[in-house]
Amino acid sequence: MCDNDTQKDVEDYLRRHPEMSRRNFGKLAATAGLAAMFPPLANAQPVTEWNVEIATADGVADCYFVHPSRGSHAAVLVWPDILALRPAFREMGKRLARSGYSVLVPNPFYRDAHAPVVPFGASFGDTPIRNLVLPMARNLNADTHFTDANAFIAWLDQQEAVDSSKGMGTTGYCMGGPMVMRTVAAVPERMAAGATFHGGGLATGDASSPHLLIPETNASMLHCVAENDDASNPEAKEILREAYADAGISAEIEVYGDTLHGWCAIDSQVYHQAQAERAWSRMLNLFSTALA
Repeated sequence: MCDNDTQKDVEDYLRRHPEMSRRNFGKLAATAGLAAMFPPLANAQPVTEWNVEIATADGVADCYFVHPSRGSHAAVLVWPDILALRPAFREMGKRLARSGYSVLVPNPFYRDAHAPVVPFGASFGDTPIRNLVLPMARNLNADTHFTDANAFIAWLDQQEAVDSSKGMGTTGYCMGGPMVMRTVAAVPERMAAGATFHGGGLATGDASSPHLLIPETNASMLHCVAENDDASNPEAKEILREAYADAGISAEIEVYGDTLHGWCAIDSQVYHQAQAERAWSRMLNLFSTALA
């Protein structure tokens, strides 16, 4: 996940691509609008969006809920990256809803701050931003991942826009990767699919490593790995492959070439549209079968 090594890779990339500086990227996003980062969506459904508050074991989480305006649909729980719930993830959640899913995007840092916790255009590379979000991220752990997942899953299943007869999915970015793996383990009979994008810490040597939960899960999985994350820890993908194979669970694990950590978030300075779109299509393919 976000650390000094991945940030050095980002800084090296930006030195080679000065047109993607934070200032220039912020101007682009503000001028074009974040939604313009996506290609046109065929057969997009009209959606209804809400700011909602959900009670958890540790307080009240502020969240974004968006769903097709008609009918009930399979639910997807989206875990944001270390910059938490913000306009980019609202747009990404809305895009998924337009494809026919009822989507909840929580603020994982609700224990410390209401979203957005960072200003528009913020970058993890900025020292003040890093100093703000890292303590919030360190306040989260395997226990909070489980309790939050249980609360959000239960809330979703109470909503009229959610078809609880269909499997539920979950996605996660950066630090959201371990949250996905713990979510599918939290309520295995409910969770049918999970997808991680440049997720960090999925297979470690710790006793709380997410990959150790795989035998307790049933969800089909997708792991989209950044090239530089794989370069720094090439064993992780093999550990995951072996664990899924031993458990008899379907899992697609791929390293996406020419990508850096953060490449799937539309407000990232290293956003790689072509590869992000390919990863998005793989996610939709997974959901179309697993969440039917």
